Amino acid sequence: MAPNFERRTQSLGGYGVAGRVEVDQALRAYLLHVYNIMASGLLLSGIIAVLVAESPALTQTVNGSGLGMLIRIAPLGILLAMSFGINKMSAATVSILYWAFVATMGVGLSGIFYVYHLGSILQLFFVTAAMFGAMSLYGYTTQRDLTHFGSFLFMGLIGIVIAMVVNLFFHSAGLGFIISVLGVLIFTGLTAYDTQRIKREFHEGNPAEVTSKMATMSAVSLYLNFINLFLLLLSLVGDRR
Repeated sequence: MAPNFERRTQSLGGYGVAGRVEVDQALRAYLLHVYNIMASGLLLSGIIAVLVAESPALTQTVNGSGLGMLIRIAPLGILLAMSFGINKMSAATVSILYWAFVATMGVGLSGIFYVYHLGSILQLFFVTAAMFGAMSLYGYTTQRDLTHFGSFLFMGLIGIVIAMVVNLFFHSAGLGFIISVLGVLIFTGLTAYDTQRIKREFHEGNPAEVTSKMATMSAVSLYLNFINLFLLLLSLVGDRR
């Protein structure tokens, strides 16, 4: 374990058995809150994606207008605003931005219904949920410190983004396959890492306002892990139309 993480874990022992049970219960309640935010975000994104895909008028707006392009790039702008402005924002503002983020993500996700068969989408969604759940459980229960893996995974993520930009020019199917495989591995690992990181942040004992914002930002991290893992699996083994 990293020294800070180990000291925090050891400090909990000072509360005795009853104190440790209380802390564990509080941690589980906090994590449940985070996962409820994430799951609600996935649900909203899914509903909006289906509504857009089923509406010719909305589809035309998204794909054939400047407004559609603005909506597609909006998630990145919202994410940057949340990341850089988190310390100055209230918990309510962060929450509003989160729902705007997942809603605009849903608009962009509507395109998968034109590329892949519905059965394949549903099947891989549940496969993603199973993989995500297993790695979250590992991150929650493991006694191994995953901090150094986080740095490695982040560098891998940067490499994947660069490779994707390069492949926009070369259109290499082989490079695309490698990107997808590595991406699946990276986001699977990030799921475990982020789960442990959320536990570690909880034990730092922030004030209620900060903790509420922290829960929302943690949900964003898990949401992105899930969505990217799902889309990469679709690109690898999805049944295309």
